[in-house]
Amino acid sequence: MFSQTISNKIGFNDKWVMLLGVPIMAFLIPIVFFDIRFQQAPYYTLKMFLVTMVITGANWIGSRFIMVWARTKYPHFEEIKKRLTVQSIAIFLYAIVVTNVLGFLLRGYCEVGEGWHRPGFTLIDVLINSNDAAFFCTLTVVAIYESKYYINELKHSVEEKELLKRASLQAQLNALKTQVNPHFLFNNLNTLCSIIPDDPKSAVNFVQQLSKVYRHILEVKDATFIPLREELGVLRSYVFLLKTRFGESFQIDISVPDAELEDKIVPLSLQLLLENAINHNIASSDKPLKIEIYTQNGNLVVTNNLQKKNQVIESTGIGLDNIRNRYKILTGKPVLVNESDNDFTVSIPLIDN
Repeated sequence: MFSQTISNKIGFNDKWVMLLGVPIMAFLIPIVFFDIRFQQAPYYTLKMFLVTMVITGANWIGSRFIMVWARTKYPHFEEIKKRLTVQSIAIFLYAIVVTNVLGFLLRGYCEVGEGWHRPGFTLIDVLINSNDAAFFCTLTVVAIYESKYYINELKHSVEEKELLKRASLQAQLNALKTQVNPHFLFNNLNTLCSIIPDDPKSAVNFVQQLSKVYRHILEVKDATFIPLREELGVLRSYVFLLKTRFGESFQIDISVPDAELEDKIVPLSLQLLLENAINHNIASSDKPLKIEIYTQNGNLVVTNNLQKKNQVIESTGIGLDNIRNRYKILTGKPVLVNESDNDFTVSIPLIDN
């Protein structure tokens, strides 16, 4: 599990990069930074290579773990500056400590202190070049991993945008399909026909509210989020149609504080959830369908009493799954669904304005 977590944060299988990178860097560092040669003194020895490889490996592995830690602590894209700052400071401090401590211990232990550098090098020169080599190592490691990480994040971002685009399009189609279907039109036209002779003014109001619902669907077809105030405004038009049709068989209570009305919500979410409740539950005078909409712990909660119909009606579960997927992509927060013996509840995260 721990190995899998690290692999996910790294973004690729870096086993071969490490197996090749550490020896290559360990081989080059004595030549580049200490002027070690094979044909002349100071001569390149196996002990020098082994000491350098241990120090290089320790720097590589340590830098790798620091990057995993930083990506875990600052996972969001908007935190990238903070992550890179903290990560860089931690890696360079780690490199200084590890390089000097291991360099001192291993060179003494392996007896390679003499002949490690060309004549004229002082201890200060050795320390400076050792730390320069450590910085070169860590910069190379960070460049490799951050480049790969950036490419993966960019690819992931493109994929998420494509998924969101498809999900939004599917939501529009589902909403239009839900509303512009024979049953919906038939029911509302029947309701309209029944009230025209007795109350023409109410019939005009009914048509106006029906028009408002359709106009809203067209207006939000390209929107990712809309204010909760706007969603509730059109929902009241939709509720008017339902109340006109069902009368007291359909009851709804909306209780949302003014302070949360400017929070954002995925458009058409509430309309789909109400349609879902109507399609799957009995709404009659002796068994009224009761729906409550309220806020709780940063969520908009939609709950209805559960009184399932015996007859199976075409499900809008696709719409609920679509809402879940869009929230997962956009916020990383789940849409919670809970069904008990008496109630069906959906909790939608509100996005702070």
